[in-house]
Amino acid sequence: MEPHVQKSLDEWKEEITDLLSEIDKEYERVKQDLQIYSYKFSITKQVVQSTVNEEIIRNIRELYHQPFEQKFNHLKEVIKDLEEKKKVFQMFVDKIEKVKMKESEETRTVQTY
Repeated sequence: MEPHVQKSLDEWKEEITDLLSEIDKEYERVKQDLQIYSYKFSITKQVVQSTVNEEIIRNIRELYHQPFEQKFNHLKEVIKDLEEKKKVFQMFVDKIEKVKMKESEETRTVQTY
């Protein structure tokens, strides 16, 4: 592979690897938030199920249960999106490596003949 092509691919791979790193950081942050809201949502659900007073149930649902449920569902969607981004950008890295390996093998094969 010609040096300028190699250099360009390496730079591109580095750029994508940096993006992947940022996605991983965001993923971990959202994952932690999701865990927190999972607990909050679950706890409020259990409290509502154990409460008899309809007014208290309504208040708990309005103040906690519904907002926690919405945030929990939103975070699940964000996690899905981040997982898809990770998968896509990892494909770029894999494809760049594959091209570099193929070119390297072809160069070695040509040199041995």
